[in-house]
Amino acid sequence: MFGLSRKRSLGRNAFPTLVPTAPPSPPRRLVLVWLLLVIAGLALMARLVYLQVLVAAELTEKARMQQTRQYRTFVARRRIVDRHGSTLAIAVPKYTLYFYPTLLRKDRVTDKGRERPVTLEDIANWIGPVTGQNPKALVERLRGVTGRVTVAELLPETTAGQLRELRTQRQLSSIELEERAHRYYLQDDLLAQVLGYTDVSGRGQAGVELSYECLLNPVPDPKICPDTPRQVFPSVLINNQGKILPAYAPPGLLSVDNKRLVLTIDLRLQRLGRKVLREQMQRYNAKRGAVMVMETRTGELQALITEPSYNPNRFFEYAGRQELFKNWAVSDLYEPGSTFKPVNIAIALETGNIEPNTVIYDEGLITVSDRQIANVDFDQVGAPGSLNIAQVLARSSNVGMVHIMRRLSPAIFYGWLERMGVGEYSGIDLPAETSGMLKPQEEFVISRVEQAVTAFGQGFSLTPIQMLQLQGILASDGKVLVPHVVRALTDETGEEVFLPERLPPRQVLSPQTAVQVLTMMQAVVETGTGQSARIPGYRYGGKTGTAQKAEAGGYSDKKITSYVGIFPVPNPRYVVLAVIDEPIGDDAFGSTVAAPIVKALLEDIIVRDRIPPTFPEELTPKPEPAP
Repeated sequence: MFGLSRKRSLGRNAFPTLVPTAPPSPPRRLVLVWLLLVIAGLALMARLVYLQVLVAAELTEKARMQQTRQYRTFVARRRIVDRHGSTLAIAVPKYTLYFYPTLLRKDRVTDKGRERPVTLEDIANWIGPVTGQNPKALVERLRGVTGRVTVAELLPETTAGQLRELRTQRQLSSIELEERAHRYYLQDDLLAQVLGYTDVSGRGQAGVELSYECLLNPVPDPKICPDTPRQVFPSVLINNQGKILPAYAPPGLLSVDNKRLVLTIDLRLQRLGRKVLREQMQRYNAKRGAVMVMETRTGELQALITEPSYNPNRFFEYAGRQELFKNWAVSDLYEPGSTFKPVNIAIALETGNIEPNTVIYDEGLITVSDRQIANVDFDQVGAPGSLNIAQVLARSSNVGMVHIMRRLSPAIFYGWLERMGVGEYSGIDLPAETSGMLKPQEEFVISRVEQAVTAFGQGFSLTPIQMLQLQGILASDGKVLVPHVVRALTDETGEEVFLPERLPPRQVLSPQTAVQVLTMMQAVVETGTGQSARIPGYRYGGKTGTAQKAEAGGYSDKKITSYVGIFPVPNPRYVVLAVIDEPIGDDAFGSTVAAPIVKALLEDIIVRDRIPPTFPEELTPKPEPAP
């Protein structure tokens, strides 16, 4: 506006006159304000350009990351069942209780009509009795901690329910329950060495749980299972507390997997095997024992028991007793002794160095390179004299076996041991298998003693599962089978969706040789050292073994006893092996300690499979003679 000034007129009709004047300059402060507004506007425009144009894509991605989460699909670990579908291992909910000390200050409790802060002692007194912990000890453990503390793990549903009720009633924010799928083994220790166990994170640590980790876990860890197709996990919307918004969850987020791992194990046979094994171990105060039953057509193991064992549901209670977790039938070596004699006879027959009717002269005691080798019964019966091959096996003659295997050149003998798989792995689908041990070929060929002791099953070592595999060659028309405990992965209808890869059977002996050896092994049961395991009405091949245990520089007085049965003869279907380590007693032999175990299992198989007797007349009681 213009400034106005008023002047008086000197005349009669004078009126005040408005005279325009020049406006004053704007105040400097106002200019400064306008300048700041302009600068702020320009800065805002620049910021908008920066956010909406230059970094728009980056900010959009950050927002998406904050509002979504890549959800790793949770599917419970797959079930394990036996050959008949009986459940052996399942995933059950277990709970972990956590304590948050930083949230304790928010908790309040009404005490005698007054509200006060919840103390550490209150928390301990409330949750201690529920979780089975001493409140005073719990206070000491929780005092002074700053971060989240695990109070208790593996809590069952009943305990978790009590803690939920406590948390709700007391309105506690300082304690939290987290649900986890935990492995539960329905048979406790019955199949511990086969199944193994999982740790608290749910990862397999032994047995099938370890060797088939990538098959049992529906969402396997790519670091452990690199050959598994890479999983693509869906993105889900979450709220400000990190919870999934159900309305925006993609289809199939919580998928269900009903596949199951089917074992070859027969639960009934496994239970009987453990029972008779424990009885014999207790009777002879033995250190340990192992029993296995294998099908001769497939290599499937219907039973695999080792004692002593452990409870996989309580694996954490065995600190300092790590030997219990070891499946010694797969991982520990021993010298087989006389149960290996049928394998050597098969080699001698296959190479044409003997015939079934070949006669050997048995002196009962011989000297090989200044080392005396004698039959076990030499002090009682002396020299047996002339024996055919079946009689050598039936009497379990050490001297006779030395004479038989001397007919082979050392190099050929050694080559056949390698061809049969001595010194190798059996290939069983369980972890931690140890390969057998065979002396270097140079030492074997040069040393006459090595050749002699190998003839009757000493001087080399193998595992019980490898011994079972070797006997399986004789039972399967000369073929090497791979023993295994897993049959397939199936869906809920029983249809096979995955079959483990296995080596095909490998022919190493002629069927004729295998039949000839089985016929000789039948004589062991009928007239030889295996008569205690004879089953009236049935015929099968057997062989006892009682070997001294090797020590540094020689052999000790400790024994390892064994018995193998190949049932029936002819046309065998099963191989059963029992090995008992360090039985005590003057009467502790393969025929007395191990043979009764094999007999009990074969008798149960006869009933289970309804196998008719070959000689039914032996089952009919003979009439007593008239007086």
